[in-house]
Amino acid sequence: MTEPTRVALPGSVRAAVTDLTPAGELDPTTEVAATVVLRRRAQLPTELVLGPRVIDQSELTERYGADPSDVDLVRGVLSRYGIEVTEVHLGSRRVEVRGPVSAVQAVFGVRLDLVSSGGVRHRHREGELGVPAELDGVVQAVIGLDDRPQASVPRAADTATATKPKAYTVPQLGKIYGFPGGSDGTGQTVAILELGGGYSDQDLTQYFSSLGVRAPSVTAVGVDGASNAPSPTASGEDMEVALDIEVIGGLAPGAAVVVYFAPNTDKGFLDAVSAAVHATPTPAALSISWGSSEDNWTQQSRAAMDAVFADAAALGVTVCAASGDYGAGDGERDGKRHCDFPASSPHVLACGGTTLVADPDSGVISSETTWNNGTGKTATGGGVSTAFGLPDYQKAAGVALSGRGVPDVCAVADPATGYQILVNGKRYASGGTSAVAPLWAALVARIAQLLGRGLGLVQPILYAGAKPGSAAPGFRDVTSGDNQGFPAAPGWDPCTGLGSPDGAALLEVIRQRLASQP
Repeated sequence: MTEPTRVALPGSVRAAVTDLTPAGELDPTTEVAATVVLRRRAQLPTELVLGPRVIDQSELTERYGADPSDVDLVRGVLSRYGIEVTEVHLGSRRVEVRGPVSAVQAVFGVRLDLVSSGGVRHRHREGELGVPAELDGVVQAVIGLDDRPQASVPRAADTATATKPKAYTVPQLGKIYGFPGGSDGTGQTVAILELGGGYSDQDLTQYFSSLGVRAPSVTAVGVDGASNAPSPTASGEDMEVALDIEVIGGLAPGAAVVVYFAPNTDKGFLDAVSAAVHATPTPAALSISWGSSEDNWTQQSRAAMDAVFADAAALGVTVCAASGDYGAGDGERDGKRHCDFPASSPHVLACGGTTLVADPDSGVISSETTWNNGTGKTATGGGVSTAFGLPDYQKAAGVALSGRGVPDVCAVADPATGYQILVNGKRYASGGTSAVAPLWAALVARIAQLLGRGLGLVQPILYAGAKPGSAAPGFRDVTSGDNQGFPAAPGWDPCTGLGSPDGAALLEVIRQRLASQP
């Protein structure tokens, strides 16, 4: 095959896996699927991303999606080299392509090897990709050639234990955090991203019946060949799926819950987020409990994901993501501080964690501190991003460095004072910041129901008037503890953000600030 003249694809450098071992030869005729991300027709205006105005799916696609002529160009160029376009998503600017290993290597200037790392057999590449010169500037990313695992199993799954007395039921947490009355999420959709595991309808029926809460509508959507696949014995992934659904359903039982299952790869992650954000009906919130250190992602993957999160903001979708459960180092072993992505995206509501002591009957909080179980153990993620700059909405909040500060908000995450869940017929106490993301997604859905509109990127409203050392209205300021790298303090801090919610008060803050904007 004659190879095309190629140009380098910016941001595509992929580091080698450090613990890999060869796992055989890749047959050159083996089919490889990838997601090709195209440029926008026009730049998405900053004021549209920041809100409060939102647009619908058709307007986003028509004005800021991919140009059909770019799709035709990509189809024509790639087909000359034996790569087929199999799907086109103009709104999210994704073109799904497929071709044999030999063609993929020739077109994108890459060597693919079959390896094993972390107990998983996968394709592997390192270095920079190229694209045919005719596609220079048109193609923004090529994702999925290397299908190594992208995100680790959330820590909450590893720490789930037999139910402890201090664990709260989900409705109790709704009372403790003052979720606004007269709302249950009716008319709203909440999407959840999962990279493994599954749930059983029997578990959900039993769980919600035991709470005296009507079971929400739960729908599973498979992406890139994945599906709802619970294991016979509850796995860590199953724990995470149950936690996400049961927290959202227990706090917003009127909302429709849609669970997107995808492979644990950067392609699966991107495709599932894109499918959720660009779904009809548009969700009020997307909850993401999976992630990994910013350094584990290629620049093109982060940029492609961040662009979808900007789409979400323009559409009125609030994306809630866990800030990580491994403290300020995010589980990396280099002794440095790291932020977790996608929580570090400036277009995502980053959710940190606390240890909570409260009266479940009265809802009175007697103590809430930064979640930190000690050196070498779990703690809330948080810090300052090295991949994303300081967003305008945080500039007056007291972020000490020049990067995006993580998290924005918090709630209970310590499994010892965490959430009562049910998996495979058994009850557990679970937690992690992967429980905080769905809690905030449920709160967003209830506020959206009461306001009659999606919130989109809610941070400009939450941070309005924020000052270093001062508590933000609508929040309970968490001022004690640390996350093994940063201390909590009055006002915003890189452990617990602005604080945990006082839901009813927060509703009024958002209502008033929306009313004051043109």
